[in-house]
Amino acid sequence: MTTRDSLLAVLVTVIWGLNFVVIDEGLAGFPPLLFVALRFVVVLIPAVFLLPRPDLPWRTLLLVGSFLSLGQFALLYASLHAGMPAGLASLVLQTQVVATVVIAAGVLHERPSVRAGIGVGMGAAGLAVVALGRSAETPLIGLTLCILAALSWATGNVLARRAAVKSGLSLTVWSAIVVPVPMVALSLIMDGPAAVGHALTHITLGNIASTLYTAVLASLVGYGIWNTLLAKYTAAQVVPFTLLVPVVGLISAALVQNEEPSFYELLGGLILLLGVAVVAIRWPLRRASEPPAVPEAGAVRPEDDSGPQVRANSPRRLTL
Repeated sequence: MTTRDSLLAVLVTVIWGLNFVVIDEGLAGFPPLLFVALRFVVVLIPAVFLLPRPDLPWRTLLLVGSFLSLGQFALLYASLHAGMPAGLASLVLQTQVVATVVIAAGVLHERPSVRAGIGVGMGAAGLAVVALGRSAETPLIGLTLCILAALSWATGNVLARRAAVKSGLSLTVWSAIVVPVPMVALSLIMDGPAAVGHALTHITLGNIASTLYTAVLASLVGYGIWNTLLAKYTAAQVVPFTLLVPVVGLISAALVQNEEPSFYELLGGLILLLGVAVVAIRWPLRRASEPPAVPEAGAVRPEDDSGPQVRANSPRRLTL
């Protein structure tokens, strides 16, 4: 990746790292599914009237939105509402990294290396340590919902990469049209009309500030950049930057909410992040006897910032 694109990826992960505390604080007094709907109404209006629809079939567009926006955030907001600590959520959600590589192997035929398999195993082991050693403040339902949110994000990553649209911002906005109506309907069913009506008529400054941050910075800016990078580079080049998300998330949760993960949660999280690093980080040095890898079809070399190229449909191997 170019230096410019690497810095953009770092910016996105910092925004996303702060996002967990912002969401958790903004959820006060607001049903989680309705809060998701409110966020994506702000994402859509007025941007959907200003940006052209991506050159994609409606089915593809709705699939990306269903996993990358609707599924991920409905599950994440529900997880935080159920009591999942914000800092720990930022850590557990990184299971999307190993899941992205596994799903990409099946969908995009980007075959992972043996080392990637080891990393996936480490990630699973770390997650198991977190689950078994979680503190009393970490409910099982919250942890489960957070893991499902990570799987939805990973699926969305792969779908967005396969779509390979030129404008990540356009994809972010137009794929979000699938979110508001189902979320409002589910909130009415699960929370009841009275709770929905009370929340909408008693919106606080905290609710508004959280919505603006998550909609404008996390979604429009963050996913606009992220989807553009996924269209230009392989999943394994882009996804490793999310290693910074739990670092920012844990620090911000400690400073704002005095969150203190248990020893086993931190231990499991460290194992999980090490597994993520093994899976996703490209090592610059090769053995002298190892021939240089043949560039993947459609991959952009570090010195080449000319944009996405046509990819071959033949199976590929991730250089991890």
